[in-house]
Amino acid sequence: MKTTLGFYGGVGSVTGANFMLDTGNVAILVDCGLVQGDRFVAALNARPFVYNPAEVDVLLVTHAHADHIGRIPKLLKDGFTGVIYSTTATKDLAQTMLFDALKVMEYEAQKYGYEPLYEEEHVAATFTNWKTVEYEECFSPGDDIEAWYTNAGHILGSGMIHLVRHGKKIVFTGDIGNVPQPLLDAPVVPKDYDYLVMESVYGDRLHEQVAERTALLQHYIEETQHKNGTLIIPAFSLERTQALIFEINNLIETSKIEALPVFLDSPLAITVTSIYRNYTRYLKQSVQEQIGSGDDIFDFKGLKFTTTTKESEAIKTERKAKIIIAGSGMSHGGRIRRHEREYLDDTSTTLLLVGYQSVGSIGRVLQDGASTITIDNEKIKVRAKVAMIQGFSGHADRDQLVELVAGGAEKAKQVFVVMGEERSSLFLTQRLRDYLGLNAIAPEENQEVEIDF
Repeated sequence: MKTTLGFYGGVGSVTGANFMLDTGNVAILVDCGLVQGDRFVAALNARPFVYNPAEVDVLLVTHAHADHIGRIPKLLKDGFTGVIYSTTATKDLAQTMLFDALKVMEYEAQKYGYEPLYEEEHVAATFTNWKTVEYEECFSPGDDIEAWYTNAGHILGSGMIHLVRHGKKIVFTGDIGNVPQPLLDAPVVPKDYDYLVMESVYGDRLHEQVAERTALLQHYIEETQHKNGTLIIPAFSLERTQALIFEINNLIETSKIEALPVFLDSPLAITVTSIYRNYTRYLKQSVQEQIGSGDDIFDFKGLKFTTTTKESEAIKTERKAKIIIAGSGMSHGGRIRRHEREYLDDTSTTLLLVGYQSVGSIGRVLQDGASTITIDNEKIKVRAKVAMIQGFSGHADRDQLVELVAGGAEKAKQVFVVMGEERSSLFLTQRLRDYLGLNAIAPEENQEVEIDF
């Protein structure tokens, strides 16, 4: 019986990861994420699945970002009744992320006049048959398949999925972490695989600023203090925010910068930070030792958590130099939009981008140098400085991706390059062919490939 590999999302795009391994006896889905960008992607997310969710036996989740988990409740709504697996931290984070996504979805559905993808009952049902494992812990998703996760180094609990059957191995990388990360260990290089399904967000680019990211962050903070201005950082609530808080904590506690008001203006990020406190065992050893020495890495002089709307609105009354960290990371929703409306026309403001900005998002428009943007039907002149630190990216860059593949591809039959914009995936595909002599392809959406597994 033939085994097929289906690419139903995350192809030609960074978001919307959705892949299927079907042996004929068991259908295993890997990730089921939202397409993200501007508000028009709602129609893409509402499309019926190409496959029948009722015929999917198992869902394996690589990590808890919305573009990898955001359509799971729709999968259940449409008939999926199988088992879900992930690491323990991923499950806890997914509960927080999905219930938050539902609130945003309901708000936007009412605002723009479309139906939410799913309802609260579907989110709650998602976790009734969700099993957890730790890194390197073996489990069987069925059909004589042995499976385990290894650390992907991307966010708390993120894992690469290894599947072995009849002596053949396929690895799904999920998102691969940038090296070095402030909080997490480097990804574990997969070895001895026959097939690899890998991300390519930065498959055509380098993170030149990894070594100097902390110095750059210090520079923009000091510049803001000198101008008595505002440093706005749109940050993803999961991982990027915690890494920034950790870096600012270290700058202040080592007296490299003077303490200043820092507002973490994201209820979701605040909740996620509390989950990080519960999973310090997932953090790298040096960070664990820092915590063990008595340093609360997510708390320092000047840091304020603003949970209510009233507290968020009151930030503008702070006249001193200040930092505002708010979601969403691509400015396509959340409280960051209020602050952008408030501060982007002020020359004493710096908007600091610290993550990938997808095509169509406000963050991407700002990154590309727009002089005017529209937020919630309001036109705003951009007089603020727009800066970017690529070194805070949670994704491996071009050379790191090639090195990761080179480290374990001795017997690889085929590498599938996904989860990147088309030019990025195609560039990395060619590089893997030219530099490593691999049979690498960038699949098309909904393509199904027969493999020997």
